[in-house]
Amino acid sequence: TADMVKPGLPVMNDDGTPKWRMAPSPRGAYWEDGQKLGYQDTGAWTLMKSTPEDRAKAAWLYAQFVTSKTVSLKKSHVGLTIIRDSDIRHESFTERAAELGGLVEFYRSPARVQWTPTGTNVPDYPRLAQLWWQNIGDASSGAKTPQEAMTALAVAQERLMQRLQRANVLGECGPLLNEPQSRDYWLSQPGAPKAKLDNEKPAPVTIDYDELVKSWQ
Repeated sequence: TADMVKPGLPVMNDDGTPKWRMAPSPRGAYWEDGQKLGYQDTGAWTLMKSTPEDRAKAAWLYAQFVTSKTVSLKKSHVGLTIIRDSDIRHESFTERAAELGGLVEFYRSPARVQWTPTGTNVPDYPRLAQLWWQNIGDASSGAKTPQEAMTALAVAQERLMQRLQRANVLGECGPLLNEPQSRDYWLSQPGAPKAKLDNEKPAPVTIDYDELVKSWQ
């Protein structure tokens, strides 16, 4: 977003306001009230156990400095990546709200809690990622139907995670797989997954943007 609010860009008006607006996260036929509706990659600080104590103390001091109110507020204005509630509610963001296309209204609203932050890390991301792109490629090229590709992906992922579980190389952060169960068993459990709907593409509904912003206030 920070790159989209620079003066002189084709997407900016002469008065400094954007021609674009932040839109609500779209939702499909399987979405239900109470479910997450968006994703943001929120970061974190990690201090390794193996880090020498003097370096760990220095890193901890630096982390406190970077996330302090004064520094965080400045960083929020430069990068528009908000990490503190006090940042988005600061009067300087109130003054700048018209220039940010709904970002301030969104992050001050309850709608932001519908977005999920970064969750538990995927075990052995590099190995699993190879499986994702391989199977997505099969579906994209038409070599397999989407269902065939997703089934093949599920089988490949389970085999890999079974090996990780047996080797116990990731310790308490490693995968712990459920016992295999029938399709009907999983579909009868609360929450996801869900049985296929007869109509997966109902008529789309577009919300009026001004009404949306009012719901954020």
